[in-house]
Amino acid sequence: MRLTTVFALFLMLGSCCMAAEQAASNGEPRSRERLDRGVIARTMAGGKVYVGWRLLASDPADVGFNVYRRTAGQQPVKLNEKPIRQTTDFVDSSAKKGTEHGWFVRPVVSGEEGSQSPETRATPGDEALPYLSIKLEGDHTFQKVGIADLDGDGRYDFVLKQPDANVDPYSAPGYWKRSPGTYKIEAYRHDGKSLWRLDLGWSIEQGIWYSPYVVYDLDGDGKAEVALKTGEGDPRDTDGRVQSGPERLTILDGLSGKPITRVDWPSRDGFREAVKDDLAAYNYYCRNQLCVAYLDGKTPSLLVERGTYNLMKLVAYQLRNGQLRELWRWDNSKEPRKYWGQGAHWMHAADVDGDGRDEVLLGSSVIDDDGKALWSTGLGHPDHFYVGDIDPGRPGLEIYYGIEPGRKENTMCLVDAKTGEILWGHDQPTQHVHSSGLCSDIDPAHPGSECYSGERDFKDKRWLRDCKGRVLSTEDLGGLSPRSAYWDADPQRELVTGRRISKYKGPEMPPRIEGSIAAVADVLGDWREEIITSVPGELRIYTTTIPAADRRVCLMQDPIYRMDVVCAAMGYFQVPMTSYDLATRKR
Repeated sequence: MRLTTVFALFLMLGSCCMAAEQAASNGEPRSRERLDRGVIARTMAGGKVYVGWRLLASDPADVGFNVYRRTAGQQPVKLNEKPIRQTTDFVDSSAKKGTEHGWFVRPVVSGEEGSQSPETRATPGDEALPYLSIKLEGDHTFQKVGIADLDGDGRYDFVLKQPDANVDPYSAPGYWKRSPGTYKIEAYRHDGKSLWRLDLGWSIEQGIWYSPYVVYDLDGDGKAEVALKTGEGDPRDTDGRVQSGPERLTILDGLSGKPITRVDWPSRDGFREAVKDDLAAYNYYCRNQLCVAYLDGKTPSLLVERGTYNLMKLVAYQLRNGQLRELWRWDNSKEPRKYWGQGAHWMHAADVDGDGRDEVLLGSSVIDDDGKALWSTGLGHPDHFYVGDIDPGRPGLEIYYGIEPGRKENTMCLVDAKTGEILWGHDQPTQHVHSSGLCSDIDPAHPGSECYSGERDFKDKRWLRDCKGRVLSTEDLGGLSPRSAYWDADPQRELVTGRRISKYKGPEMPPRIEGSIAAVADVLGDWREEIITSVPGELRIYTTTIPAADRRVCLMQDPIYRMDVVCAAMGYFQVPMTSYDLATRKR
């Protein structure tokens, strides 16, 4: 396994600390993964070096940091006069060009220095590569990336699904096609070391909906597992479809890739009876998803789901002592019709009712932590939906929907996450609201997050609204699925469209992005986000070197944000949301 020179900057990511990140409202601690300081040193143009690190939820409010530079054979030199408390980054302009140095930080509380983080190394020069790189074991691309700590060292590792290819179960021309090959799941350490590879075989067709997986520490041992859908043998029909054979929910050890346990996946039963057509039933039962939720407010549970457009099945498990223990099952077969066909291309986990326990958001319907239906809007299948503190001017969480099927109204709407009450909605008919849309705070002139959706068949029909539903613009922001990322120094996200990072109604900023965007997440350094892309034979991590204006707790320690990043390994990608508004709250 080759490790690029620039990725050596990522070898040491900081001092290990952190216990439970926060308490659920019932007083019991909600378990959280252990994170280190995530120290990163990035060379900047002109020989300067940007150093960034994590602020953790467990840090005291008045914690400061000292930054040190070490040159081979010399004692480390403290670079700051006073402990740094305004931000969690520092620009070193005095390091000697052409010489490798190491940087580390120490927390300071009440004048006392804490433990040293591991060093991260860089060599200042006149130019800088704008990304970190993991070289893959082959020239392939990848479709998805799971981000979690596989070995318990407090650093994020990566589990990929490759290649970047997709078959859709829909039988209309241009959608389903015979899979040309099989998916492989492969794991890499943060330093680029290849850990393992698993061929999913011909029982899993080469499409997103046949092959969900998530990566998270499900049993609380500090090391993440991989949960995925598997099959056996080669059960393909003569045309290439897989309509029979065993289907499993399998748990893999994240470090070795070896199976830990497995149970049956929710069955195909009932889908043929619901539609009376074999190809339609195949399209419906081949929609499979996974999610992680804290159903009891304390420990993670694994949610396994089948069905989107009519019948829907959901099973909850906990992984304990190497076995999957079933908690409950739900399906909509005995629910009112407003619970049928309400699924989305994504699942969310969030405490929508404020009781300290997560609910499961399937789309336009929500299932309570005990496996009972909580509410449904009955609006139908959303092609995208986002949950978070979208409108900071009102209590609780909100959900923004882009409803795909044509309706006379409300195909773009904001609802109260606790009750499903529609707060505002689009007041015109639409035919086909499509793709991932966007929900992010991109405009500082308007409080809260802006909400963007558009029609598939009409390029002139795009709507950007503020959190109160007022139309701000009908211009195209870069297609139906623009991305966004916290990149500069303010609490608004920047647009990421094509290869460009830019301010909304503002200038482009470096660098230019190459490859297909697989994830946006706060995986290293301070609270700004990284953009992870796939190029042939390589995983790239683009990270900002723009000095911050303030500091914030690592976004991965926010419960909604972390579960959104978990779910980004399956389904259609949406940028992660947070449980609070960054512009009005820092911690």
